[in-house]
Amino acid sequence: MISTPSFDDLARPAADPAHWMLDPKVVFLNHGSFGACPRPVLEFQQTVRNSIERQPVHFFARQLEGLLDEARTALAAFVGCNVNDLVFVPNATSGVNTVLRSLGFKPGDELLTTDHEYNACRNALNFVAEQAGCRVVVAQVPFPLNNEDQLVEAILSPVTPRTRIALIDHVTSPTGLVLPMERLVRELAKRGVETLVDGAHAPGMLPLNLDKLGAAYYTGNCHKWVCAPKGAAFLHVRPDLQRAIRPLVISHGANSRRTDKSRFLIEFGWTGTVDPSAYLSVPIAMQYMESLAPGGWPTIMRRNHELAMAAQRILCKALDIPAPCPDHMIGSMAAVPFWDSPEPEPPTSPLYVDPVQDLLLEKHSIEVPIMPWPVHPRRVLRVSAQLYNFLGQYELLARALKSVR
Repeated sequence: MISTPSFDDLARPAADPAHWMLDPKVVFLNHGSFGACPRPVLEFQQTVRNSIERQPVHFFARQLEGLLDEARTALAAFVGCNVNDLVFVPNATSGVNTVLRSLGFKPGDELLTTDHEYNACRNALNFVAEQAGCRVVVAQVPFPLNNEDQLVEAILSPVTPRTRIALIDHVTSPTGLVLPMERLVRELAKRGVETLVDGAHAPGMLPLNLDKLGAAYYTGNCHKWVCAPKGAAFLHVRPDLQRAIRPLVISHGANSRRTDKSRFLIEFGWTGTVDPSAYLSVPIAMQYMESLAPGGWPTIMRRNHELAMAAQRILCKALDIPAPCPDHMIGSMAAVPFWDSPEPEPPTSPLYVDPVQDLLLEKHSIEVPIMPWPVHPRRVLRVSAQLYNFLGQYELLARALKSVR
């Protein structure tokens, strides 16, 4: 159990690291990439899988829809929306693809994003633009930056009457910035532009109220900061736009004669035979994580934010650089500009791994991502803060950086 966060609390893990299956020999500062699922949640997932295998027809044909409805109801309450406006998808990248590939773009349309957008989702934007003969417009958001206004101005400046949609990260993947999403959605709407929010990192890191936010489309992962099993995410679509959004896989729901649910829920409710155990484990993950703090999720979010800010200060001091962003633009991740380097060799994996990242793991048993960056200094180093992390780990990283420079 953890107490009300203060700097002193950050000197030790807020929850026993043994709750997770992470290798105790590795200093794991990269929760943001793939998350980490607690043991009790994985055990629950296995019970679901056992139920499937005991009687597959009974499970899929008679039980699954009701179980998914229960899981969606719990998740909808957590992210602040009507349960009928939210469906499960495997990951946020699938959610982004689902929306982009459902919308009918045409030549002359402009699709707005930023240079902080996650590469996989930027590729999806490029794909639909190529298919439709339209153009991707990339807003150059400065990093480091001094204030929120710089960011908002950078995103709004490229908007024209031809802008059809804006794909914007709620929490940027490479730089960990928390964007002022309510302000951006509101200002883009004034200009006639709907927003597709890539909220991959937001659930479990930030308090969400999707109904209040009012974005046209919002997709978020549950396997990251909610700590659900891999393969659990959601797509939220505003009710007035749901008729146009179809799943990536067209299945039985497309010609269903049912009228008890919306076409949106019916089509997304069954897209073929898959393992639904990750979706069904989401409520258990939310409950288990909440049980680790007497104040529940608000305490967890606040503590991780404080730890990420402290980590950034440690790294900035070690690298002799100023803080790259205001504290309120940090969630549970923080990034710092890393020293410059020549253009890196093309990666041999679809997931970029910097040579220094490999070196830190091999020589110091530290797993931390170093991200390519399009402008000086070409790279940023990003740390994550989860309940199993503590200050000493970032101090160890700061010392290790001096030895690999």
